Amino acid sequence: MSANPRTTRTHRVTRRVLASAAGLATLGALVAAMPAGAEEGDRAAAGGGQHKPKPSRTVDVQLLSFNDKHGNLEPPAGSAGTVNETQPDGTVKAVPAGGVEHLATALRKARQGERYSVTAAGGDMIGASPLMSGLFHDEPTIEALNKLDLDVSAVGNHEFDEGAAELARIQNGGCHPVEGCFEKGKEFEGADFPYLAANVTNEKTGRPILKPYTVWKKNGVKIGFIGVTLEGTPDIVTENGIKGLKFHDEVETVNKYAKELDRRGVKSIVALIHEGGSPASSSYDYDCDSPGAGDGISGPIVDIAKGITPKVDALVTGHTHQAYVCTVPDPAGKPRMVTSASSYGKLYTDTTLTYDRRTKDIVRTGVKSANHIVVRDQEQARIWAEDMTSLIGRWNALAAPIAGKPQGFIAADINGRGSTAPEKPLGDLIADAQLEGLAPADKGGAQIAFMNPGGIRSDLVFKASGKEGDGVVTYGEAFTVQPFTNMMNVVDLTGAQLITALQQQVSGGNEASPKILQVSKGFTYTLDMTKTGAARVDVASVKLNGTPLDPAKTYRVAMNEFLAGGGDGFPVFKEHKNKLVGASDLDVFNAYLAKNSSAFAPITPPAADRITIVK
Repeated sequence: MSANPRTTRTHRVTRRVLASAAGLATLGALVAAMPAGAEEGDRAAAGGGQHKPKPSRTVDVQLLSFNDKHGNLEPPAGSAGTVNETQPDGTVKAVPAGGVEHLATALRKARQGERYSVTAAGGDMIGASPLMSGLFHDEPTIEALNKLDLDVSAVGNHEFDEGAAELARIQNGGCHPVEGCFEKGKEFEGADFPYLAANVTNEKTGRPILKPYTVWKKNGVKIGFIGVTLEGTPDIVTENGIKGLKFHDEVETVNKYAKELDRRGVKSIVALIHEGGSPASSSYDYDCDSPGAGDGISGPIVDIAKGITPKVDALVTGHTHQAYVCTVPDPAGKPRMVTSASSYGKLYTDTTLTYDRRTKDIVRTGVKSANHIVVRDQEQARIWAEDMTSLIGRWNALAAPIAGKPQGFIAADINGRGSTAPEKPLGDLIADAQLEGLAPADKGGAQIAFMNPGGIRSDLVFKASGKEGDGVVTYGEAFTVQPFTNMMNVVDLTGAQLITALQQQVSGGNEASPKILQVSKGFTYTLDMTKTGAARVDVASVKLNGTPLDPAKTYRVAMNEFLAGGGDGFPVFKEHKNKLVGASDLDVFNAYLAKNSSAFAPITPPAADRITIVK
């Protein structure tokens, strides 16, 4: 593995200027000609012929942030590629957003005129990615983030999808150990920004597997960034992905390193936390702090925020794919900004941190923050993000021989990730595909199939197929829906264990944010959400093909290896017996599409009527 070259901060500033617009070419040439160690103020003086002004006591630092990119370089398809915006008349409008060309445009324009600007991410930049990035182990996404001038990111749970060794390669560079280099004559250079993993340690050494924090510096201004992922990562990542690792409490870890930074003289600190919450409204522009309307946020991030030391001045969060800009009181009772920018690069957060040069701390009362839509404007992208357009074209060309192959046909949009309902039409379709593919005796003899909702990463969109014709589902589109390549398992579980699994959807760690399993045809039951915990499952209503489930009977059940390992808070599934390993979830899905659809008889969206919800 070759050494990973690191671009200096001066060169990164130069790249931003040169990328901004053709009209700045003269200034770009002047900046490029400055000595490598020159400060920004020296460049300004050289350009304007004026003396460098005496610094004021406070300066405003622009913090741009986003989270949960998941390798979405092209604009996400369907309802998964929109954000909700409340209109002046109170109605809610779905606005198409996202795409790395447009994110680059938005960030580069936002930085204009800002002397102090730092860009940070809240984790899950990679993993669960569409084909164009996922096929190449997310090297395209890291290349794009480097071009975006990302300064720092926390690790998220999906950074561990391929294990710690692969994450180290993503950070440090080098070609894939099995598949090698993807472009002739080019070796992957790794991330030009530090991934922070303060609460993830090697079980043998007890040391963090990556840097726990970093300090951003400019003209005497210093801001520390601490990065953590959720402590519960082992529950939502395959066993191989977290082998040999230990995940620690978020609050204890952040407080530990905040104290260390403080001892080093770094008084301004931002925590990047890959854990989140849910606001009271789905609209990105909801004011959760407004009098009378501000219900704030709920979920794990609230208690985390309340427990993190006042030494930390702001929290950039993620994981829940929600949009919010809220204040949550710190342990001293003072308001502190907590932000999240939805997912897939559809929003970015612009936060102003007022830095006091005398105290070296952030003036908390001066912190202002807002989320902004990443508008899809191709004309602006041609001006501001030509490098991203070129990147997408290059990697798409490499993926094209596989991505464009037709797999099946649909008659209309089949919503999955973009659906807010507990039972999703695409979830039913995937479960049906798994049941049909694994029902034959030699394939496992499955009678029931379960699909975890978090494994459905997109929608199947009727008009997304572009050049190959509306309604065609390509390999690339199917991969975007199921990018993990989980192997299918067929196992023995009793009726009693299946009922326990249904109860685990809405109790224990899943009670606050239920994880409703998607079920195959013939399996029906009622969820009474007016009740609490396990009582939400109406046990008497659980039936298979109209017959009540027998607690004492053994059933053959199909599910992916992640669920069979107890993932997503379903420990009862680990109690299975007589496991048979089948094809991958993606292969099973594509086989179903090919067998059950044609241009003349496309698949219609399932009715999503297997689970009766009482509210």
